[in-house]
Amino acid sequence: MKKNQLLAKWLNNDLSEEELAAFEASPDFEKYQKIKNYTEHLAVDDFDENSMLSNILKQKKEIPKVVPLYKTWIFRSAAVFVLALGITFAFKVLVQQTETASFGEKTTFSLPDNSEVVLNSGSEIHYKKWNWDNQRHLELKGEAYFRVSKGRRFEVQTRLGKVSVLGTQFNVKTRKNRFDVVCYEGRVKVNYANTQILLTHGQGVSFENGKQITMKISSSKPEWMQDQISFYKDNITTILDEVERQYNIDIELNTKDTTSLFTGKLPAKNLDTALQIIATTYHLKIQKVSKNKIIIDEK
Repeated sequence: MKKNQLLAKWLNNDLSEEELAAFEASPDFEKYQKIKNYTEHLAVDDFDENSMLSNILKQKKEIPKVVPLYKTWIFRSAAVFVLALGITFAFKVLVQQTETASFGEKTTFSLPDNSEVVLNSGSEIHYKKWNWDNQRHLELKGEAYFRVSKGRRFEVQTRLGKVSVLGTQFNVKTRKNRFDVVCYEGRVKVNYANTQILLTHGQGVSFENGKQITMKISSSKPEWMQDQISFYKDNITTILDEVERQYNIDIELNTKDTTSLFTGKLPAKNLDTALQIIATTYHLKIQKVSKNKIIIDEK
């Protein structure tokens, strides 16, 4: 009898007396007896199919959350938009702002506190919007007229000097080595090198190569804002430089006398008349080579 059949009959108590005696005499009997004794103490609960099915149906299936691709794209696009908006805002507020007036043009703009600035031809201004109300400071190259709103100290820094006010109307001009400031309303403090001077309504000051000239002003605003070019003890080189800026032209001067000073006005909208005044004053002759090129020679 095969070993497996003999073991099965022994577990079911179906062995005869001879078979049982032979099986108990076998060397593996003791091992089989221990296994039988151990398994007799094990109990298995009855299997209730209906109960198990009921429990399964009661349990809620957890459906994984799936974010559609188009929603992911929208979220990312929104994040990029917000980031770009923040960068744009920071750029506009924190980065230095620049306003310019090209040759032959004038530019009018407002500062963050609604102070008004008019830039003359060939001029530019740099400033920052950030914290403007607490630090009203800008840098000027060229000439500009300011109508300053009331508030904290307002400073105009130039290469040659600084102008400080609280709220007023004034004009600042820097050309080469000359620095001009005129006060049209309120008070203006001017710093040039080691000199400090206070100007009030109708007063002006000019500095050039360390020399100071004071001026009396009767007009209510700069002449250049009324389409006139005003000069006060300027030489012909300075005059022609300004004419080039206002008319956006190129002038070639061929004369030995460049030291004679001129005080007066030239039109800023009529080039022929302006050139004729210069030619008459300095005894020169004018030659128009092209639309934008003028040659001035001695007679």
